[in-house]
Amino acid sequence: MKKLITATVLFCLMFGISELKAQDVRTNSGIGFQLNQFQNDFGMGLNYTSPYFANKQIAVRLRGNFMYNEHVENAETVWSPYANGSVGMVSSSGIIGNFMRLYGEGGVIVLFPNAAFSSETTEFGGYGLFGFEFFMADRNNYFIEIGGIGTGANADKVVNKPIYSNGLMLSTGFRIHLGKAEK
Repeated sequence: MKKLITATVLFCLMFGISELKAQDVRTNSGIGFQLNQFQNDFGMGLNYTSPYFANKQIAVRLRGNFMYNEHVENAETVWSPYANGSVGMVSSSGIIGNFMRLYGEGGVIVLFPNAAFSSETTEFGGYGLFGFEFFMADRNNYFIEIGGIGTGANADKVVNKPIYSNGLMLSTGFRIHLGKAEK
């Protein structure tokens, strides 16, 4: 799975570099899709970003992900699905050449574990990340994020009770900005 995410990031960068162009900075709301790696769990999801406020530096981001926990069950490796949702504050820290936004994000996350690997119905935690958003065509942007997640969740129904959704957090995807670009 790590190879898949690495290949996706490289593809986005290679495709994106040829498409980079200066444009108006997007500060309106946006929706998007992401591929994730939370520790050893692969997932995909959707995100919504509110319009930027507070001098167009701050936004609220909501995410929902469908994840897969890889674990051993009956001497076989299986992927058990589970979901998570998060809400965080985004702080734009600068624009480079009017084609890339740098930002930080932090917030809370709730996990909805699968009964196949956990006896818990929900787990709460927090996350923080740094992101790079590349402004591409008129309204479409690609992003790459790296950060950390901490939930304290463990798969208590699996041998050795391993932790999940804790540690390194990687995401890549695209965002479509809604509304008209500001001049």
